[in-house]
Amino acid sequence: MAYKVPRGTQDILPDQTPKWQKIENTLRELARVYRYKEIRTPIFEHTELFQRSVGDTTDIVQKEMYTFEDRGGRSLTLRPEGTASTVRAYVEHKMYGSPEQPVKLSYMGPMFRYERQQAGRYRQFVQFGVEAIGSADPAIDAEIIAFAMDVYQTLGLKHLKLVINSLGDKETRDAHRTALINHFKPHIHEFCDDCKNRLEKNPLRILDCKVDREHPLMKTAPKLTVYLTPASKEYFDQVKKYLEALGIEYEVDPNLVRGLDYYNHTAFEIMSTSEGFGAITTLCGGGRYNGLVEEIGGPSVPGIGFALSIERLLLALEAEGVELEVNDGLDVYVIALGDEAKVKAVELVSSFRLKGISADMDYMMRKMKAQLKSADRLQAKFVVIIGEEELEEGVVVVKQMETGNQEKVQINEIVNYLKQHLN
Repeated sequence: MAYKVPRGTQDILPDQTPKWQKIENTLRELARVYRYKEIRTPIFEHTELFQRSVGDTTDIVQKEMYTFEDRGGRSLTLRPEGTASTVRAYVEHKMYGSPEQPVKLSYMGPMFRYERQQAGRYRQFVQFGVEAIGSADPAIDAEIIAFAMDVYQTLGLKHLKLVINSLGDKETRDAHRTALINHFKPHIHEFCDDCKNRLEKNPLRILDCKVDREHPLMKTAPKLTVYLTPASKEYFDQVKKYLEALGIEYEVDPNLVRGLDYYNHTAFEIMSTSEGFGAITTLCGGGRYNGLVEEIGGPSVPGIGFALSIERLLLALEAEGVELEVNDGLDVYVIALGDEAKVKAVELVSSFRLKGISADMDYMMRKMKAQLKSADRLQAKFVVIIGEEELEEGVVVVKQMETGNQEKVQINEIVNYLKQHLN
């Protein structure tokens, strides 16, 4: 039987990993600059955590979670997103007691959702996200959005669109909920079963339906922005003011609701406007989630964050033709001619590596011509050749691959020579 990778997953091969590493390093550096410290949480959590936080009427909880029972009969779920786990850790470890507030956290790792595989969408995908927990200042909303935009711009993307909306406070949401029920209820029989189930539980989710998105009632549904309380409107105006101060262009989309129940006030998405990117243009999403910490068992503490998929980021880079600068070349390739020379070559390769010089040699017993071809394929900057004659003289032949120049260097000076010429 021939085994293949499970549907919706992928192997990231060695010729692709340098791009991933470049992106990951960029994300970690930006997190350092913005002062969002890394947190690492388990890949699986108790199922109830996601039911309570993400929302049991969402597609994620109803259709997409990988849930299983362990040997003790406990229901566990592979994490479908990172906010719930981060907030759970924040509450469990009483991080709300830290003198430094808000608590700024970042994470990166695999997430799991059972959904139809599409370009840039997998059932196991890598998500990077940040959370700022503890502040109700609209300036932190602007910081979070600026961070997200900075990610894409730093990596070279230019065709971007930021869409924002306000989901309001509880009073706003309650008034809008009543209006939505009254709007959809007379014709709910025309909608899918999911929408029928959501009408009373969470009618806002109807607006996020993929099946009935073209139904005429979707276009005439009451806009949440109409029901914004004065306080919610003032908060949203302040967020927009900060974005304008940062020179960040945005569009207000009253239909933007996001797919998770814990959002309120500011919600946003960053989209690719590049031709050929595909029908699903969203690269990144986030928003404010005042009330989530309390829902998970902590104090009444506000929070905001965003998350992005590295797979979709790579797709956007490809669509715009952006080539990431990655350094995957080899510093030095050692060629040994003869048995005694090979012993010395093994020693040299080890000594180079101990000094931080990337080094390799032939392990296939090939002739010198084939080894030179291998060095060329590996993009080696230098080739060090040692034979029986060089061994007796206490030297090696060093060839600079770019110019073809060769010279003899004393064996006891070769490390210093390479470090000098590689810098």
